[in-house]
Amino acid sequence: MTANDDLRTRYETAFMPNYGVPPLAIARGEGCQVWDADGDSYLDLIAGIAVSSLGHGHPALVEAVSAQVAGLAHTSNLFLHEPEVLLAEKLLELLDADARVFLANSGTEANEAALKLAIKYGRTNGRSYFVAAENGFHGRSMGALALTGKAAIRDPFGPYAIDVRFVPYGDAEALKAAVTEECAAVFLEPTQGEAGVVPPPEGYFAAAREICDATGALLVADEIQSAIGRTGAWFAFQQERGAAVPDILTLAKGLGGGLPIGACVAFGPHGSIFAKGDHGSTFGGNPVSAAAALAVLGTIEKEGLLDHVTAVGERLAAGIAALGHPLLEGSGVRGRGLWRALVLTADRAAAVETAARSAGFLVNALQPAAVRLAPPLILTRDQAQSFVDALPGILDAAAKEN
Repeated sequence: MTANDDLRTRYETAFMPNYGVPPLAIARGEGCQVWDADGDSYLDLIAGIAVSSLGHGHPALVEAVSAQVAGLAHTSNLFLHEPEVLLAEKLLELLDADARVFLANSGTEANEAALKLAIKYGRTNGRSYFVAAENGFHGRSMGALALTGKAAIRDPFGPYAIDVRFVPYGDAEALKAAVTEECAAVFLEPTQGEAGVVPPPEGYFAAAREICDATGALLVADEIQSAIGRTGAWFAFQQERGAAVPDILTLAKGLGGGLPIGACVAFGPHGSIFAKGDHGSTFGGNPVSAAAALAVLGTIEKEGLLDHVTAVGERLAAGIAALGHPLLEGSGVRGRGLWRALVLTADRAAAVETAARSAGFLVNALQPAAVRLAPPLILTRDQAQSFVDALPGILDAAAKEN
């Protein structure tokens, strides 16, 4: 039995079956490369689902986390510490806005904080329901799941305590019809991540901003997956012409570079909706995670990774589009920066993932006909090209697999 197989067997025995059994046991990583328990290497084009912004073992992250955990690993919210203050200040600097921050441990928790803000806003102003997008994903806790427009994962755990009305993503007219002066908030992803890295039509987010302004509903931008340089900008909402600023912004994943952290940012007067005792988290704003996030943000700035992500992402997309493989739909790719999806002509995403792994690349089949690419932001041009060069053989193998 291989080391991978041994760990998979032990995993299956010890853990609840909600994840199934993952195909590999990852033992270590360096940069964009990882090695499994048997010593086989792979180019990591998933980055822990858009989390490992600086790749694996980046010196800045190692130094920041090591120094912080050696000095102070935890305080709870009964005390404050400098790393959390520095992080909140840095986020506000990057947003260049009058806002307030709440730090949590994950994207789901960030969205729960946003939902509680919206509920309190709604009750204070006589607003009783919420609007979200079909096929949207906001998390798996009960509040976040109530906002998630995926029946397969939502319906088994209902009914929910809040009234959420779902509209087709990208349809501004449907959104306008659904949002009235009784709507408390609209929850949207600037690009839908788990639906297959699906961008909306140009102008959609600006239209959502106008609709919310006209009715008084809050606009909540879920940037759990899309922010912190993933699209080539600090925040994906900044990519759209006019950069319609949301009322509430949620962040996580890439912010900690591998350490668990989430953030909910409320702009203007909405930053004061919570009163003392309205919300909290024992581990939220953890010193080690805050130090990691500061290292991530500082390294992205120092190494010019926003421009790098744009350039490498465009090269990756152009290389895929030039292949013209019969298993690729149209250009074969959608998305922005280093947040892309291979778009297939048939439901062969799982086979593509398997074939890619056999060829030494980790990708993610997130929809039957869509494969996610969300590598570390430090992915080099040569590494991107190595995947493009291997992709025809991967697609051929996937097309033949039974």
